[in-house]
Amino acid sequence: MAKTTITHHAAADGGEYHAAVEGADAIGRLTYKMRGADVRVADHTLVPPAIGGQGVAAQLVEALIADAKEEGFRIVPQCSYVEAAFRKHPEWSDLRA
Repeated sequence: MAKTTITHHAAADGGEYHAAVEGADAIGRLTYKMRGADVRVADHTLVPPAIGGQGVAAQLVEALIADAKEEGFRIVPQCSYVEAAFRKHPEWSDLRA
């Protein structure tokens, strides 16, 4: 499996997590909007077909979760993929806004 690098690109009103897969030009994205200082609304997870089927979306969500644990914010899983990930991982329930 090709190496995937996740980066976080923050802005005042929201941001994105990007997933770059070694050897591919396509970039996976998880976008969010800020709701106050301590809540992020995860609104879209987008993985182009060229890098699909490699667990890219899951890695994007895991990066968001890791940051929530480290930085102390909570998440509104507006995106259906992020919502499904929360259902699959009940141990994340304390991170849900």
